[in-house]
Amino acid sequence: MPEKILTKHFDVPGFRELGVYRQHGGYAAVEKALGMEPAAIQDEIKRANLVGLGGAGFPAGVKWGFVPQNTPKPKYLVVNGDEGEPATFKDRYLLEYAPHQLIEGMIICSYVVGIHKAYVYVRGEYVKQINILRHAVEEAKAENLLGENILGSGFHLDVVVHQGAGAYICGEETGLIESLEGKKGWPRIKPPFFPAAIGLFQCPTVINNVETLSHVPHIVNNGAEWFASLGTEKNGGTRVFAVSGHVRKPGIYELPIGTPLREIIYEHAGGVRDDRPVKAVIPGGSSSPVLTADQLDTNMDFISLRNAGTMGGSGGVVVMDDTTCMVDICA
Repeated sequence: MPEKILTKHFDVPGFRELGVYRQHGGYAAVEKALGMEPAAIQDEIKRANLVGLGGAGFPAGVKWGFVPQNTPKPKYLVVNGDEGEPATFKDRYLLEYAPHQLIEGMIICSYVVGIHKAYVYVRGEYVKQINILRHAVEEAKAENLLGENILGSGFHLDVVVHQGAGAYICGEETGLIESLEGKKGWPRIKPPFFPAAIGLFQCPTVINNVETLSHVPHIVNNGAEWFASLGTEKNGGTRVFAVSGHVRKPGIYELPIGTPLREIIYEHAGGVRDDRPVKAVIPGGSSSPVLTADQLDTNMDFISLRNAGTMGGSGGVVVMDDTTCMVDICA
């Protein structure tokens, strides 16, 4: 079986609780990172080829580097958990079963960039997951993993969990920022409003997806070479694919990024119902162009999907068999 990273401990009872999470190595990466130079950590993230796993697949370490260091303004981290795209549900599971994994990644990212205030913007319908994450934040505060002088390092970070209001457009990063500021969630014009320079409250801001940041502790613990070796030349690690539609076993599947679409459908999701032929597949959420049956051998990394005329998007894979009317789907 392929190596799991983010979902490895999902079946461990109580893994969402701090005590159990720490029994399985949780927050060891924070302890290690706080003793390292921020630039060394950022270089590790770059060499790991970690990319944004919420849409465009942009290199995470490079994105962190866009935030100006010498600025009088405060800097912010915003975590995009507004998983509102149809057929996408991976972040829901990451928030529910491994909230401390995300928090640990947030701490490390914030330490690297020099951020002291972070927000997690969660889809409004994810009430259960919001409550779980807020509980995890309080647990971390109680153990000096958040707040002032984290683990005696002199570094401090406050985390706020924000409940969205159900608008699909707030999944777009600048629309999310507008909503977080209490405005209508309407995307900003880029340029000049690139979040790294002019983001939340007009201040420099890092925006990363839940899944992206959840990988960070594992890279710090195990090294860039290990993570990069799990994926492709340009896209490292694993990805959690949310598979639905006309398959026998819909669900989430954590696999090496670059796994062929055919393998995802037939080896992991149980194949197509009633053994019918595939007509089309949405590979990255409803905003991504469909792949046809003769494109099932496409590798599911961002570059291969782009070359195939579509995109990796949010990782929501929707399989449609030959009974599907594409006109109805488009409607």
